[in-house]
Amino acid sequence: MPLALLALAVGAFGLGTTEFVMMGLLPDVADDLHISIPAAGHLVSAYALGVVIGAPLLAALTARLPRRTVLISLMALFVAGNALSALAPGYDSLLAARFLSGLPHGAFFGVGAVVATSVVAPERKARSVSLMFMGLTVANIAGVPVATLMGQHLGWRATFLGVSLIGVAAMAAVFFLIHPTHTPAPASGLRGELSALRSLPVWLALATTVVGFGALFSAYSYITPMLTDAAGYAASNVTLLLALFGVGATIGNLAGGRLADHTMRGTLFGGLVSMVAVLLLFPVLMRTEWSAALAVVLLGVAAFVTGSPLQLMVMERAAAGPSLASSANQAAFNLANAGGAWIGGVALAAGFGVTSPALAGAALAVLGLGVASVAHAVDRRRDVPAPVRDRVVASHVPQPAEPVHSA
Repeated sequence: MPLALLALAVGAFGLGTTEFVMMGLLPDVADDLHISIPAAGHLVSAYALGVVIGAPLLAALTARLPRRTVLISLMALFVAGNALSALAPGYDSLLAARFLSGLPHGAFFGVGAVVATSVVAPERKARSVSLMFMGLTVANIAGVPVATLMGQHLGWRATFLGVSLIGVAAMAAVFFLIHPTHTPAPASGLRGELSALRSLPVWLALATTVVGFGALFSAYSYITPMLTDAAGYAASNVTLLLALFGVGATIGNLAGGRLADHTMRGTLFGGLVSMVAVLLLFPVLMRTEWSAALAVVLLGVAAFVTGSPLQLMVMERAAAGPSLASSANQAAFNLANAGGAWIGGVALAAGFGVTSPALAGAALAVLGLGVASVAHAVDRRRDVPAPVRDRVVASHVPQPAEPVHSA
């Protein structure tokens, strides 16, 4: 695997760290800025909103630029957003800085995935995407816990300054490790990128991402009350357990990349079926501490097995303009985050029990299987050449009987 993938992984590590570290810093930020915890929670939403808006917008605005230049520019915006977060004098300015920090997130992953697949052989495309995503999963193992501890001991502003330095390192890595010849400007331009979004298979692939990963976030958004109220863990142990989720996610991500290079569709369906099984078992697994820890790992494995296939499926169906569609898929991941958390919260508020968000997630995973099946049927229909398809249809139409001629 080329060193270019290492550069992309460093950027993914920084993005993953700044995205998830705010959850651990909410009490510190709330105390320092004299705001409530729910108000501090809006800082998480501001980042996610930036991702959803920035992913397609920045990918479209940079459609004519060399992709190496785009990646460096996106990381520069990331550095600026996190530096402004560290220097924010008040809540409103911090809210704006968090939104700014989220703008380059989806576009970096989207354009980075296109670059990752361009520097490897065709039979290693899914693996290359998984290696870039590994920066995101490792961030949950090491980056987020370390950044959280830094914030608790040195202040939350120090955390964002540290994340800015990761962004600077990523800029340097992209500059030195990704050769300009591997990242030319897309030949199709903005028109080609937009034309790819008029394809039904692309939208079905994006819908699979929203529903399939919504299953993960329906459960994961409420994993802390499950671990403390159902499994009996102390709140101080939750950080370690969330690192176990990162371990499972890393295993699933690497396994999914390897498997998807052999059978992308089979890996996607297998991952979604695994999600259904794991989430249905959550009410049972959350009864004891050891089985709850196992459930957290299995959830990470099952969810991230589908990550690379989902990204590659969108890119292949938007072959004429993959950067914009690939970035839109990152926006889809964040819509899954928001939608899954909302659905899990509805189940919890309805009084169905502390593990009910997992069961709601299982229902979403089943729906994801349904959307993926429709996408597969459409793909099969489109893969059959028109003359062959017409002959198949004609063979099923009753033909008039030939006239009988008398002797």
